[in-house]
Amino acid sequence: MSKDAEAPKKKGGGSKKLIIIIAAVALLGGGGAAAGFYVAGSMHKVAGPTIDPNMPRLVKKGEKPEDVAAKFAPPAEGGESSSEAEGVEVPEHAPVDLPRPKNTSAYQATYYQIPAPFTSNMADSDGFAQISIAVATYYDKRVIDAVQTHELAIRSAILMMLTQEQEMDLATPQGKERLQQKLVKIINGVLKDKTGYSGVDNVYFTNFVIQ
Repeated sequence: MSKDAEAPKKKGGGSKKLIIIIAAVALLGGGGAAAGFYVAGSMHKVAGPTIDPNMPRLVKKGEKPEDVAAKFAPPAEGGESSSEAEGVEVPEHAPVDLPRPKNTSAYQATYYQIPAPFTSNMADSDGFAQISIAVATYYDKRVIDAVQTHELAIRSAILMMLTQEQEMDLATPQGKERLQQKLVKIINGVLKDKTGYSGVDNVYFTNFVIQ
């Protein structure tokens, strides 16, 4: 009887040991997986995203917009960019709103006067508005080049917007400020559509006539 009674006890003890071993292996396996995920995540953070060489760069005080553009712009057709030379694939990017620098005093503003004025009738009025504008950017000359290249598309979009403006609104300082904001949005919208990036920081009126 004593031998038969002891047999189940030994069997139960062996099962407990087996369960403990399995649990330990599972814990080790989970820890190893977690460590693997952590290392993989760390490696991913170190690698970081690639920078599109076509994207304009901010121009610091003392720098020239054309020099910054030449430094970061990709080489002419047939050449090899630094990213390609290093075997880094530059991804296609969605249209980007280039951010305004937090400390504008550290960067060089570039201004460009759009040559011809904008003349348009206004909504619900026989009057018309004639405005001349200049754009400003803290980025390199590629932004101004883009404004010049796509001036016709910019002009068309601005004239269409002006036909919807009310004469009474444009006659007030607040109305002119709102118009400035609309012009910045319109110009940057055209640039993003045509080039993939914005970059115009502000628009300034150099002439404003309502008749």
